[in-house]
Amino acid sequence: MVRSGEQARRGQRGSERQGAVKAVRRAEVRLPELTAWDGGGLEPDGDYDGLEFADLDLAGQEGTGARFMDCALRRCALDETGLGRARFMDSVLEGVRGVGTDLAEASLRDVEVVDARLGGVQMHGAVLERVVVRGGKIDYLNLRKARLKDVVFEACVLVEPDFAGAVLERVEFRDCVLRGADFGGVRMADVDLREATELGIARGVDALSGAVISPAQLFDLAPALAVQLGIRVL
Repeated sequence: MVRSGEQARRGQRGSERQGAVKAVRRAEVRLPELTAWDGGGLEPDGDYDGLEFADLDLAGQEGTGARFMDCALRRCALDETGLGRARFMDSVLEGVRGVGTDLAEASLRDVEVVDARLGGVQMHGAVLERVVVRGGKIDYLNLRKARLKDVVFEACVLVEPDFAGAVLERVEFRDCVLRGADFGGVRMADVDLREATELGIARGVDALSGAVISPAQLFDLAPALAVQLGIRVL
C-alpha cells in the first residue's frame, strides 16, 4: 500500500510537470540617461546608441539595417518607414503610430512596445526575443515565418495578425484581444492563450499543438475544431 501510494504521488507530480507551462522570461528594459536625437532623418545601416527620438515625423524615411541600442522612440510617426533588417536592443518604442511600417527580418531583443497604434506592419521573418507588447492596437500584423521567444502580448488588441509558418516558444497572450488570427503552419511550445480576453482564430486551429487554452476557450473553438476534423454536428 505504501508503494502504491508513493507511485500515485509520483504519477501526479509527473502529470503536473507535463501540464506546466514554462514561464516567459520578460524583457526588463532599463534605459540610461538619453540624448535627444537632432541628426535629421534616419540613415540605412545607421548606428544609434543612447538616443531619444521624441515627437518626430519619420514617415517614409529609410533606416534599413540600422542598429538601435539603449534607445527610445516616443510618439513618432512611422508611416511606411523602412526598418527592414534593423536591430533594436534594450530599447523602448512608446506611442509610435503609422501604417505600412517595414520591419521585415528585423531583430528585437529586450524591447518594450507600449501603446503603439500601427497598421499593416511588415515583420515577416523577424526575430523577437524577450519582447513585451503592452497596450495599443495593431491591425494586420504580418509575422509570417517569424521567430518569437519569450514574448508577451499584454492588454493590446491584435486585429487579423498573421503568424503563418512562425515559430512561437514561451509566448503569452495576457488580457489581449485576438481577432481573426492566422496560425496556419505555426510551431508552438509553451504558448499560453488562457488569459486572452478574446480568442478568434480564422485559420490554423490544427496548429495549436503546444499551446494551452482554457476550458471556456475550448468550448468556443469547438465548431472550428469540428470542421477541421471533418465532424458533422447535427
